[in-house]
Amino acid sequence: MPAKGKHRRPKSQRVTRAAAVASAGGAALALPLIGATGAHAATDSASTDAKTYTVKSGDTLSKIADAQNVDGGWQKLYDANKDVVGSDAGVIKPGMKLTLNGAAASTASASRASSTADFVKPVDGSIGTPYHSSGSMWSSGYHTGTDFVVPTGTAIKAVGAGTVVSAGWDGAYGNEVVIQHADGRYSQYAHMSSLGVSAGQTVTAGQQIGLSGATGNVTGPHLHFEIRTSPSYGSDVDPLAYLREHGVSI
Repeated sequence: MPAKGKHRRPKSQRVTRAAAVASAGGAALALPLIGATGAHAATDSASTDAKTYTVKSGDTLSKIADAQNVDGGWQKLYDANKDVVGSDAGVIKPGMKLTLNGAAASTASASRASSTADFVKPVDGSIGTPYHSSGSMWSSGYHTGTDFVVPTGTAIKAVGAGTVVSAGWDGAYGNEVVIQHADGRYSQYAHMSSLGVSAGQTVTAGQQIGLSGATGNVTGPHLHFEIRTSPSYGSDVDPLAYLREHGVSI
């Protein structure tokens, strides 16, 4: 077999030079003619080149898509590999070979553009206590998130695609869900009356993850929403500014 990318022409199809003679002021011009077969072969070879990735322990489609700069994120990666992954995008097993199909973004800007697409508000409701309001009722001395005033039982949605890193009871936050997104940020949803997802599950933007409530340390039903640089308390950033940066109008 010849080395990849190099083609040997059969002896019967060697390039020949034919004298294509044209009259141009009495001069004869000899033009080389290259067989079309060789050109088509090069094109076909390039089109069959596909990049693959072997799943390792601890991988998720979101992590793989982020690490490989897949244009279109984990959704496009899943669509290209449904026959391998199966019906549940949240379950992938070590050893699976996923086809990237040349979908990797060629620049970092393409990856950033992918991460800013398809973000939504976490809930349909008015703003209550804003981010960074000061007060002694908060252990940090200020409000670490933004509250959305909604009645118990209102649908809570994931603001963006990602992977659930925790879902359960968390002291003063009551029932909460924390989701890691492709850009490395974490969204937190607290005081929920019920949870609709579990740790390790992959979610899409706008997917319902539970219902609002008044669990934990609260004075009434609402959604406490945070954006963090880590999954833990104390790494908060302005959540509304984050959503606006991702195209959400609030």
